[in-house]
Amino acid sequence: MIVKRTQVTATNAGPGVERRVMASDGSLMLVEVSFKKGSVGEVHNHPHEQVSYVAKGSIELQIGEEKQVLKAGDSFYVAPDVPHAVVALEGTVLIDIFSPQREDFR
Repeated sequence: MIVKRTQVTATNAGPGVERRVMASDGSLMLVEVSFKKGSVGEVHNHPHEQVSYVAKGSIELQIGEEKQVLKAGDSFYVAPDVPHAVVALEGTVLIDIFSPQREDFR
């Protein structure tokens, strides 16, 4: 499967947040998430494993009770059902990988 970004439509994922599901096969999903400065990914959890890469910008990340600032080039892992959130400190792009794929993003 080859997916070109220009062929994927962005969907609104909240104020100042756009999401593009780039590729998925049922067991794995790759998602590009773009945040405008100050936008928030509210505290949430899900039954999926998540690995994310900060492709551009910077975020304040909360996983459980821990908070840290991450910048472009940094990455993080979220275990299933662990609460997590982000605040975009500037225009930011995250690359999220979920296993299994998130049906709520389709």
